[in-house]
Amino acid sequence: MSIIAEVSRWAIPFLLLIIPLAAFIRKVPVYESFVTGAEEGFKIAIKILPFLIGMLVSIRIFVDSGALEILAGLLEPIFIFFGVDTELTSIIPLAIMRPLSGAGALGVATQLIDQYGPDSFVGRLASTLQGSTDTTFFVLTVYFGSVGIKRYRYALKLGLLADITGLIASLWIVHYVFY
Repeated sequence: MSIIAEVSRWAIPFLLLIIPLAAFIRKVPVYESFVTGAEEGFKIAIKILPFLIGMLVSIRIFVDSGALEILAGLLEPIFIFFGVDTELTSIIPLAIMRPLSGAGALGVATQLIDQYGPDSFVGRLASTLQGSTDTTFFVLTVYFGSVGIKRYRYALKLGLLADITGLIASLWIVHYVFY
C-alpha cells in the first residue's frame, strides 16, 4: 500500500481524535460545544428547507418539461462555431445542469460516462467539468436565501462567469493532458 493510501485511510479518524483532544486540553467543554453546534445546525437546516425544496422542484420541472434539451439544442451551433467537435456537444446538458444542481449534473455526467466510456474524451471532460464548476444557482437560492440576502446580482454574474471559465478550462485541460 502506498503512503498516500494510508494517510487517506487514517486522516479522518486522526482528526476525530485530535480535535476533541485539543479542545479538552484547552479546557473547552467538548460535549456541550458539540450539542450547541448540532442545535444551531438543525435550526439552519430547518431554515434552508423551503429554499431547497423550491430549487429542487424548479430543476425537476426544467428537466422534465424538455427545456434542458431545447436549450442544449439552441447552444449547439455556438459550440460548433467555436470549433467544438459535434461529439463533444453532448457535454452541453452537463454544462447547463451543473450551475443548477449537483445531483442533476451528476446524473447527466453518469449518463455521458456510461454512453462514451470513462476513458473517452467526453467521459474525461464530464469528470473534469464536474470538478471545476459549481452549483451557482443552487448556492444563491439555498444559502443566500436562507440568510436573507436579496441583492446578489454580482454573485450571480461572477458565479456564471466562473462556470463558463470552468467549462473552457476543462475543454482545454482535457484536450492538452489526454490528447
